[in-house]
Amino acid sequence: MLKRFFILCSGADKDILQSCSNGEQNKYAGIGATVFFTAVMAFLASSYALYTVFDNYYAAVFFGLIWGLLIFNLDRFIVSTIKKRTDFKREFIQATPRIVLAIIIAIVISKPLETKIFEKEINTVLLKEKNAMALKNKKDVALYFQSDLDKNKTQIDRLKAEIANKEKEVNTLYETYITEAEGTAGTKKLGKGPVFKEKIAKHDLAKAELDTLRKNNLAKIAEAEKSSKTLQTDLDKKVLETQSIIDGFDGLMARINALNKLPWLPSFFIMLLFLAIETSPIIAKLLSPKSEYDFKLEDAEMALSTILAQNRSQSELHQKTDADIYDKVYVDIRDDKELYEYKKKRAIELLKLQADGFVEKQTKTY
Repeated sequence: MLKRFFILCSGADKDILQSCSNGEQNKYAGIGATVFFTAVMAFLASSYALYTVFDNYYAAVFFGLIWGLLIFNLDRFIVSTIKKRTDFKREFIQATPRIVLAIIIAIVISKPLETKIFEKEINTVLLKEKNAMALKNKKDVALYFQSDLDKNKTQIDRLKAEIANKEKEVNTLYETYITEAEGTAGTKKLGKGPVFKEKIAKHDLAKAELDTLRKNNLAKIAEAEKSSKTLQTDLDKKVLETQSIIDGFDGLMARINALNKLPWLPSFFIMLLFLAIETSPIIAKLLSPKSEYDFKLEDAEMALSTILAQNRSQSELHQKTDADIYDKVYVDIRDDKELYEYKKKRAIELLKLQADGFVEKQTKTY
């Protein structure tokens, strides 16, 4: 039963093949097995590739099955349409488009499987790329918020500087009226005279201005610091949001690109393996001599071609004979007097009816 299934996979005519030797049947069963297992590999490769896209087993298996059946049908078609001829050059020209198609199929099948075979190495490459992307992302996001953060920091520094300058001014006035009272500076008169009262009044006024300035600036500083914290929170949130996108950077395209960054030789040999598997039925048919099945298939095609040629010839002969007979019949009846008189009578009646109808229409017009 397995042999019959593989023969079915080969696309060979089972009725003709059943009349061939056991060795011939085994040959086409082997070709069919290659076609079948290539389709199985295509199913596995596409299922893995689609799983990296959908992250869903059921969707990956469903579409992978469709892809495997498509590859199976294509391979079966390619193998079944190659027919042995006496001229190898003609056979090769006939097989060239099919070989090109087989190469494309082999590359398509091999790439997803290569990404699975070299999964650990690809993960290492992707980890490095993700880390680089994460650092760049943090830098870009920080740069995006940096202008607002710098603006807030400048404002806070300016407000603090205003308070510090005012405090310095108040401290200077304090030292001035203290030294005036002690008589160590200013008028150098000990005691609280008019100059002392004037200087302490200036100090008290500056102290009041300092208190007002400190109150207002501290409120503004608190608001600016709150805004900075909000900006920092937004920055961290933005980094976290974009980090999830970076963490998901492991799709099929990313893995294939990472695979291309690995040494090319192992990947190349795996692709050659699939290329050999995919093209082996075609190459085997091209290189193998014309066998029993090919002769019987050619004989059946020739018999059908002969029947079609005979039918076409008979149809053309029948058509020519009918034409000659009808030409002779019409020549004979052309000289028949009775037929002439009958046609003449009917034509006269028709002309009369046409004339009467014309007169009737003209009469209705007037």
